[in-house]
Amino acid sequence: MITINLAYSAPINPSGASPILSEAQVWNGLKRKVRKAHEFVAPILECEVLSEEDTEVGTKVTRQVTFDKEARGSNDTVVKEVVYEFAPTRVDFYQPDGSKIFNIVSVDQGGNLILTFAFEWWHPQVEAESEEAKQLREKYFKMAKGAVEGTINAIRYCLLCRP
Repeated sequence: MITINLAYSAPINPSGASPILSEAQVWNGLKRKVRKAHEFVAPILECEVLSEEDTEVGTKVTRQVTFDKEARGSNDTVVKEVVYEFAPTRVDFYQPDGSKIFNIVSVDQGGNLILTFAFEWWHPQVEAESEEAKQLREKYFKMAKGAVEGTINAIRYCLLCRP
């Protein structure tokens, strides 16, 4: 069994980015991503919120997402996820197979906003140090990079499209 842990970070407002996003705008974008994942994550075709409740520590959202079969790599295309929002810096996604995804908004030493996605993917059938494990890690790194950069772009695009 192997658990693949990795993270990817990118500046939210790199040089030349327009419009400049505030922490509040990024947080609102991440909340939208929880409820309308298909606008942010290309392999997600549909996202339905099943329930939403406020807890002592944050908002708990249970959702059902439908993945593109090819992108998911399995027949389990419909996944029920439990998501926790911890305003204004973190969203945690829990999948039924034990995998976890964390979206984190932070600030670097220069005061610049950073978006980090950290992943914990469980693969009970994959041997550690195997060629398959290496290929999965490479695949997930590319996916993580695309997810972070794509989310920043989607938040910026949503902001520009609002009336």
